[in-house]
Parts: sequence; C-alpha cells; structure tokens
Amino acid sequence: MRKTVRIARVSWLVNVVFSVFYFVFGIVDGSWWLLTLGSYYVVLSLVRLVVLRMKSNERFVVAFTGVMLMALSLPLCGTVILSVLRDRGHKFHMIVMIAVAVYAFAKITLSIINLIKPNCVSSLSIKSLQYISLSDALASIFALQRSMLVSFDGMKETEIVVMNALLGSFVCIFVFLFGLNLARGNKRKE
Repeated sequence: MRKTVRIARVSWLVNVVFSVFYFVFGIVDGSWWLLTLGSYYVVLSLVRLVVLRMKSNERFVVAFTGVMLMALSLPLCGTVILSVLRDRGHKFHMIVMIAVAVYAFAKITLSIINLIKPNCVSSLSIKSLQYISLSDALASIFALQRSMLVSFDGMKETEIVVMNALLGSFVCIFVFLFGLNLARGNKRKE
C-alpha cells in the first residue's frame, strides 16, 4: 500500500506539471485542444490530491472520485470533438514522438498491471487511485495517437478524423464507466 501511495504522489506531481504545460502552450498556441486537456489534468490532479489527503472518510473519497471521473468524461468529450472538428494535432520530431510513446505506453502498462494484480489491501482509496491512474493513462494514449497521426505520414485527413473519434470516444466511455463503477460500488458497500 505504501508503494501505491508513493507512486500516486509522484503521479500527482506529474499531473500538475502536465496541466501547467498544457495551459501554457494552449495559451501560447491559441489551442483549445491543449486548454481542454489542461483542464482535464487540473481536475485529475485535484481528485488524486483529495484521495491522497483524505484518510478518515474512505466512502466519501470513493464517491467523490466516482463522480469526478464521470464529470471528467465531459472535457474528454470536448477534446474528441475538437480533434474531429478543428485541431488535428501538433507535428513533432520523431525522437520527441518516440519519447512520448515510451512514456504513454509505460503509463498504460503500469496502470493495467496495478489494476489486475492481486491486492493485499482491499482499500477503496487504493481502488480509486487505480482508476485515476488508468484514466490518466488512457488520456495520454489518446493524446499520443493524435500527435502520431499528424507527425508521421501515411494516413489521409479523413482516416485521422475517424481514428481520433474512435479512440477518443473509447477513452471517454471508459473514464465515465470507471467513475460509475466507483460510485455504484460505494453504494453497494453501504
């Protein structure tokens, strides 16, 4: 459990850095995509902070996390709509894209392993942190795909739009379902 909390603290710090990064570059570039993604990471940081800080009222933490994850699916839907209608993505150098890909795939792999490995502790707060981590990783995979499709040649504009719409919708639905699972699971335990 201590290892999970330490990792969650580092993840919180990374979320704060990402939110600042997205907001600064969103303002500089005038990109609604980056501003929307920044708002996603701000809320995700706040949710993670609440889970890490609240130790006494675990049921409140789980309910709060569930509701916030469901609410977070809204700015994610905004990013999907923006990626389909306006902002196709930013073209980056191949080395930058490889570094981003390694980071995103490491996040998703660790999140999935952490979610499916047997837990010694049946803490609802740990379950909340696992869902937050997976939601964070899914958003990173979507952002990665979006940038990769415009950074590397090979796909037509309509194919890029379809890919962004499909993966983005998948991410939105799963983040909402994670939140719903936490909120409903908390009510069942009462």
